[in-house]
Amino acid sequence: MLTKHAEPTTDAVSATNEDIRAYAWLVFALTTGLLLSDYMSRQVLNAVFPLLKSAWSLSDTRLGSLSSVVALMVGILTFPLSVLADRWGRVKSIILMAAMWSLATLGCAVSTSYGEMMLARALVGFGEAAYGSVGAAVVLSIFPVRLRSTLTASFMAGGAFGSVLGMALGGVVAAHLGWRAAFGSMSGLGIVLVIVYRFVVTEKRLAPMQQASLARAAKVPGVRTSFGTLMKGLFATKSVICAYIGSGCHLLVPAAVWAWMPSFLNRYYGMPTDKAAMTGAVFVLVTGVGMVVCGNLADRLSNNSREKKWATAITFCLVCFALLAIGFQMPAGPIQLMVIGCGMFFCAGASGPSGAMVANLTPPSIHASAFATLTLANNLLGLAPAAVLTGAVADRIGLVGALQLVPFASLIAATAFFIGKRSYGDDLDHLDALRGQAAG
Repeated sequence: MLTKHAEPTTDAVSATNEDIRAYAWLVFALTTGLLLSDYMSRQVLNAVFPLLKSAWSLSDTRLGSLSSVVALMVGILTFPLSVLADRWGRVKSIILMAAMWSLATLGCAVSTSYGEMMLARALVGFGEAAYGSVGAAVVLSIFPVRLRSTLTASFMAGGAFGSVLGMALGGVVAAHLGWRAAFGSMSGLGIVLVIVYRFVVTEKRLAPMQQASLARAAKVPGVRTSFGTLMKGLFATKSVICAYIGSGCHLLVPAAVWAWMPSFLNRYYGMPTDKAAMTGAVFVLVTGVGMVVCGNLADRLSNNSREKKWATAITFCLVCFALLAIGFQMPAGPIQLMVIGCGMFFCAGASGPSGAMVANLTPPSIHASAFATLTLANNLLGLAPAAVLTGAVADRIGLVGALQLVPFASLIAATAFFIGKRSYGDDLDHLDALRGQAAG
């Protein structure tokens, strides 16, 4: 064994590098695992919509508000909490947030009224508020830049896979043990993952894998980015603003369909609660797979052209619009579900390119804050209004009519991405010049 004074051999260095890579993937797995728990706690509600509607005689608007309040809290709190996490410590923040949403989900299980459930769901959103941005910042800081679209898409797809598990397992547990047990089971899983993360992931072990710019910033004591400088870095270019807007708008589509698909299947296909939840989870799974595939495709296609990430994002949005607009107009049956499934494959496909655009257009030292801003846009423009807005429209024209309007959000997103694409190259050149001046 080498002493601290010995020169390391080539084999030792290789082994060390292999250990670092293995630990990086372990961190990715655990961080994504907590994201699974995050969305399992969030989406289990959708599986029990029919049971809550019957138990408490709730309108679709009220049901939708129980889902949307989580995203609303995330949207309001993600930025300030992410900025605090950058200063206080990302790992400690992750542990605290995960513990909070797990305990709040337990609060959902013991709720006795709509008001109590609304409060518990708001606390779930409070705990989840900064997790997506902080978790993404941790993951991106320990992997090469060339993998950004793939990693961002894979990490964000954890939300889709967590929604699958939350809806599928929640529906099965609710059908056999009741809706309270469905919430309780999600809470228990989250608490277990928090304990594992606490003992495995530490700031000290992450430090050697951080990007050079982050490592240099960490070695300068007392350095803090001023609020004005932070805002300038987050909104420095037209293209990054378009990335925020496009990402948020395009996520309204999957959020609305995820929330209401079990109810759609229950009402129009006559499926019982557990079968509707399991079938709805398949559509969420298709979305998650699509996020990973589309993110990887964006990386491959954009190797020799910086603007191709934007072009792929635009294409995914347009294909999603076409397929879902056709699908929800079709009569009920297997062909309708197949077309809707194809649309769901592309409906969140721009997530990976959007995250990569934001990472490329902001300094590494404020990536947690940049992803917080992206999360803010995702929630306020897409995730928060999706369920309650669809529910409010459904109370007036029916659920099918409401779902037929949802795909138009993809057209708004495609427009934002098109505007951003036109200035992306010039914006990157300008930012590179500024970084070169700062380095000099």
